[in-house]
Amino acid sequence: MLSASIDRLVPFDGRPYAHAAVALVVLALVAWATNWLMRHVLLRVLGRVLQRLTGGGREALHDHGVLRRLANIVPAVVVWASVQYMPDLAPEVRVVVGNVALAFLAVAIALALSHLLDAVNDWYLRTRDRAHERPIKGYVQMAKIVVFAIAAVVAVATLVDRSPWLLLSGFGALSAVLLLVFKDSILSLVASIQLSTNDMVRVGDWIEMPALDANGHVIDMALNTVKVQNWDKTITTIPTYRLMSESFRNWRGMQESGARRIKRALLIDQSSVRFLDASERDALRAISLIDDYLERKCEELAEHNERLEAAGRHPVNTRRVTNLGTFRAYACAYLRAHPRVDHDLMCMMRQLEPGPTGLPLEVYCFTVDTGLADFEATQADIFDHLLAVLPAFDLRLYQQPGGADVAAFLEGRGARVGEA
Repeated sequence: MLSASIDRLVPFDGRPYAHAAVALVVLALVAWATNWLMRHVLLRVLGRVLQRLTGGGREALHDHGVLRRLANIVPAVVVWASVQYMPDLAPEVRVVVGNVALAFLAVAIALALSHLLDAVNDWYLRTRDRAHERPIKGYVQMAKIVVFAIAAVVAVATLVDRSPWLLLSGFGALSAVLLLVFKDSILSLVASIQLSTNDMVRVGDWIEMPALDANGHVIDMALNTVKVQNWDKTITTIPTYRLMSESFRNWRGMQESGARRIKRALLIDQSSVRFLDASERDALRAISLIDDYLERKCEELAEHNERLEAAGRHPVNTRRVTNLGTFRAYACAYLRAHPRVDHDLMCMMRQLEPGPTGLPLEVYCFTVDTGLADFEATQADIFDHLLAVLPAFDLRLYQQPGGADVAAFLEGRGARVGEA
C-alpha cells in the first residue's frame, strides 16, 4: 500500500494534510517515473515490432509520434488506479484527483488517435498510386473532429462528475447553435464526398474559377478548403462547398486527351475583300498548298458559268473566285500540313458574323501540345505565318487608327497643302 509506505518513511502523526500532500507528491513522482519508463522501454519494444512493417507504415507512425502519444496513457491509468487506495486522502480530494486523471486519459487517447489518423493518411499517400487523385484528408479531418468532440464531452463530464449522457442530452437545445457554428464544416464534408465520388477534382488538376480569381493547379484538398496555386505562384483558398454550389472549369480532360484547342479569329478589313482575275489566280497557283484547290475551283466555276450562259442568264449571276475564299482554303491547307496540329480532331477556318471591327475569320483546330509554353508557341507560330501571308492575297487586317496613323495622315495633308 502506498499509504503504509509513506507512514513508515515520513511519520506525520496528527498532521493529515501534510500526509496527504506528501502522498500526492509521491503519486506524481510515480506517474512521472511510469511515463519515463514507458517512453524508454515501450517505445524500444514497439519500435522493434514495427520494424517488421513494410510499405511506409513504420515511417508514418514514427514521423507522427504515435508511440510517444501512447506512452502518456499509462501514467494517467496509474494515477487513477492508485488514488483509490490512499485512505488518508479526503473523499473529495480522491474524487477530484481521479476525475482529473480520467479527463487527462481521455485527452491523451484523443491525441493518440489524432496522430494515428494522420499516420494513416500519410501511409495512404505513400503507398497508393492514385492517392493524389482520391485524397482522404477531408475524411481524416472529419474523424479527428468526432474524436476530439467525444474526448471533450467525456473530459468535461468526468471533471464535473456527471454522466456523459447527461451532457449529451443537453446538447439538443444547442443543436441550432452547433449547426450554425459548424455550418461550413458540414457543407464542406458533404461537398468533399460528392467531389470525391463523382471524381470532379483531384490534387494536380488545373481548375479555373473566375469568381474567386483562381486559375492554376490544385495542391491540397482538405475538409474545409481546396488550395489552388495560380500561374503567378499565388495561392487561392476556396471553400470546398463552393466547388459544388458554383461553376468552375477543370482542364483535366484536355490534359488527358493530349490535345488543346486553338480558337482565335483574324479580323479582316471587309473593304479589302474582292474577286480575283485570271492573272491573279494563275499567280496564286504557284503556292503548292492551294494549287489543287484553285484548279478544282476554277473547273467548278467554269462548269457552273457555262450552264448559266447556256440558259441565257445575265452575267452578273456568274460565280468568281474571291481572295478571301482563297486565303481561307490556304489557311485550312496550312493547318492540315502543320506538324504540331492534331489531324485526327476538327480543323477548320470559319467566318463569324461581320461587325464594326471587321470580318472575323476564326482558326479552329487542336494542337498536340497541352503544356502552356508549348501551346502558346505553336499558336503564335500559326498566327505569325497567317498574318504575314495576308498581303499575298491582297487582304488587310482591321485595326483602329493609332497615333502613328494620325501623324502620317496629318503629315500627308500638310504636304498636299504646301504643294498647293
